[in-house]
Amino acid sequence: MAVQRVAANATIEVTRRCPLECVHCYNNLPMGDLQAKHGELTYEEHCRILDEMAEAGCLWLLYSGGEIFARKDFLDIYTYAKKKGFVVTLFTNGNLITPAIADYLVEWRPFSIEITLYGATRETYERLTGIPGSYDRCLRGVRLLRERNLPLALKTVAISLNKHEVGEMKKIAEELGVSFKFEGMMNPRIDCSRSPLAVRLQPWEIVKLDLEDPERVAEWRRFAERFNRPPESTAEVYQCGGGINGFAIDPEGQMSICVLSRFDTYDLRAGSFRDGWDHFLHHVRCKKITRVTKCTACQIKSMCGMCPANGELENGDPESPVDFLCHVAHLRAKVMGMPVPEHAECEYCDGGSAYPALLDSVESIEKRRTERWMDAGVSAPLLPVLSDRRNDQGGCSSCAM
Repeated sequence: MAVQRVAANATIEVTRRCPLECVHCYNNLPMGDLQAKHGELTYEEHCRILDEMAEAGCLWLLYSGGEIFARKDFLDIYTYAKKKGFVVTLFTNGNLITPAIADYLVEWRPFSIEITLYGATRETYERLTGIPGSYDRCLRGVRLLRERNLPLALKTVAISLNKHEVGEMKKIAEELGVSFKFEGMMNPRIDCSRSPLAVRLQPWEIVKLDLEDPERVAEWRRFAERFNRPPESTAEVYQCGGGINGFAIDPEGQMSICVLSRFDTYDLRAGSFRDGWDHFLHHVRCKKITRVTKCTACQIKSMCGMCPANGELENGDPESPVDFLCHVAHLRAKVMGMPVPEHAECEYCDGGSAYPALLDSVESIEKRRTERWMDAGVSAPLLPVLSDRRNDQGGCSSCAM
């Protein structure tokens, strides 16, 4: 039976321009980049595309950037989307939010607003963003939204420059009474520059941050129970919701499977949304795999987030496994006691060339956890996997505890 494709979820990047110069960003350009500004969809083009999206049944809409408020006409675009009935989420860094903007959002209330917090202290925040004064402007934006009881959430991307403040950022969110989340899985820029990888955390650092948050560990366990299973038999490259119920549109009107996948795009300036969705993205979604890899039969793929877009950005090939993601997934499974059935030749399974490095990562995590607990004057419980290391038997699936 064919899967019914309803274009329910959209992500629209209104600009790549941003007042910040974050070292990790995959998609930012300077505010004064005139070429980028002149290439952006106009207000009229946005309205036409929104009309066609609404007619196709699209409901959920995320506006992102760059920085959405870098566009002077963003509130006009946003208001048009609200009038069309879209349920809208806004992603922003908060630096350009003013009392007037906050008041306007009270009148035209979004479904949610997410602000990225790059550090708990001014020093860390501005070391990452590269812009003096950006920390105070961000907190001002947060305060303006909270004072008006708007639906706000905070988040961060954990990198080498701010990893030591993730816990403090969570406390800031708790004190404000808003939710908080973080992610440490960096990827190259969409222009294929690998510069963000210079500040990407090591796999053990990412998993260590997981373990420091009991709620996050519980979420991973629930997630694994739901999604760690034998993959469905399929010959298609894409396994996500892209092209099935979701899509992305970049600042120049190029429509794609998602914001990270840029190999196949449809020009909405030259064609209609219906043609792009019904025909172009349908054909992209139906692409067949050309070879079997270790990812094909992997039952813990949900632990790493591997997808064709990651393969494109890391290796220039949507079907090529990403070593970094594989390391993280196997390490998560190992320390959280999740079984990893054999899935073809894999470097990170028992007997593989990278398995010793995986166990070294486990020990690195335990060492840092022990140091942290000792600083707090508490005896740290040993990770169960370490007590089994000398007697480790069987394949990767033996790590269940």
